[in-house]
Amino acid sequence: MKRIACLGWGSLIWDPRELPIQRQWFADGPFLPVEFLRQSDDDRITLVLHQSAMTVRSLWAVMDLSDIGEAKDALRRRERIGKIHTDWIGAWCQGDKAPVLIDQLPAWAEGNALDGVVWTALPSKFQGKEGVVASPEEVISHLGSLLGAKRDHAECYIRNAPRQIDTPYRRRIEVVLGWNPA
Repeated sequence: MKRIACLGWGSLIWDPRELPIQRQWFADGPFLPVEFLRQSDDDRITLVLHQSAMTVRSLWAVMDLSDIGEAKDALRRRERIGKIHTDWIGAWCQGDKAPVLIDQLPAWAEGNALDGVVWTALPSKFQGKEGVVASPEEVISHLGSLLGAKRDHAECYIRNAPRQIDTPYRRRIEVVLGWNPA
């Protein structure tokens, strides 16, 4: 039976919902360039992989699936990504080249006896434009302008992000808005 892992750095960790993983997240995943660079449809600012980001150590969990296609589809459904955006779910299998932003993935996976790995590969987005990278000041201004339930939800995401996801944007948000880890 093939052993497949899911990488995580944001809400998958505290809110996996129906994602078929063994319920333990390990804190020694591969280093990834991750930052708070995606304005979601509900106005939260979420973590995404981006080549300009500082690397942090990701988390990972073993999936209860042994087929990489099924693992990708399960993660796509959890992330509510439509079938049109299949490239927004990354996948790697033994024998594949290292993914562009995760060059040490093959060695890391081999060291953890993994046959495959999946992860969320959403692009950055700000003000409704895919690929746009907002500055820390723009992100803080946006978050600070939110009210009521939208603000609460955005704050919850920032506070609940695993502590090891220590990024420059997060540090600025903590200083300016006081949204320290939960």
